Amino acid sequence: MQYEALLHNGVIRPDLLPGIAAFVQIAHYGSFTKAAAVMGMSPSALSQTLRTLENRLGVRLLERSTRKVGLTELGQRFLGYAQPGLAALASAVEDVNELRDKPTGVLRLNVSRTAADIVLMPHLAAFMDAYPDITLEIHCDNALLDLVAGGFDAGIRVGEFLAQDVVAIPMGGDHRIATVATPGYLRGRDLPRTPEDLRQHRCLNIRLNNAVYQWEYMHNGAIMEILPPSPLISNDADTLIHAIRAGAGIGCAFEAQVQAEIDSGQLIALLEPFWPGVSPFHLYYPSRIHVPRKLRAFIDFMRARLNT
Repeated sequence: MQYEALLHNGVIRPDLLPGIAAFVQIAHYGSFTKAAAVMGMSPSALSQTLRTLENRLGVRLLERSTRKVGLTELGQRFLGYAQPGLAALASAVEDVNELRDKPTGVLRLNVSRTAADIVLMPHLAAFMDAYPDITLEIHCDNALLDLVAGGFDAGIRVGEFLAQDVVAIPMGGDHRIATVATPGYLRGRDLPRTPEDLRQHRCLNIRLNNAVYQWEYMHNGAIMEILPPSPLISNDADTLIHAIRAGAGIGCAFEAQVQAEIDSGQLIALLEPFWPGVSPFHLYYPSRIHVPRKLRAFIDFMRARLNT
């Protein structure tokens, strides 16, 4: 097909847009199956949509094999033009939404499990009541993922872990990291009096960003680190808290997550004079993006609830 036939009065033919959108998603995920799930299509239908686009353009955009999907040289060049174009269309749709009476749309958040537990869950129902036209999509992951590449509107993490090129808004105040265990685990064992005593105990640890967490404590105004024996390591904070509650050993958690159980005696606070403080959780988003109304509504709502 001639190049001119792909355009009408200088504007791209509308029947090419589904194929272009499909191509960008496939290129992003490197998988027909994952892209199809995101787009709400079957992999076979997505494959046919892409094939139609390639036939119309008269070029191969993707190299397919049984193991992976890669871009051809022309596909890479086409992607460089297609991505900004689709992003501009998305911004146009968002601008239309800005004119509505109420914020609407899907708000995609990338948060750590701890942030979801402490920051989001206490206010989730109230936000959904206040903004019924906003759909929250919460992706829980301890890894610091690229928001733009992942298609997220914003993320929530402890402030000290954030990159410098983001807008970061505090969600609440400082926190402490508590060391706790059940009475059952401690029965018959010597209580740790200093962080060094943890070396004589079974400690449950977390892996963050591919590294096992060095337990931090404050001593004489300085931070001390210790890597205690850890027969159980997980990348998931919820798994570790469940293991602590089951009496598997001593573990660390944000004080806010375990305060009620400390008060009730279900968990015993250990080494409290040494507990370190951490900066507040922050909601963050790329500094170069326009803040959509749905995100602005969420920020204003959370700041009002948290008095920040």
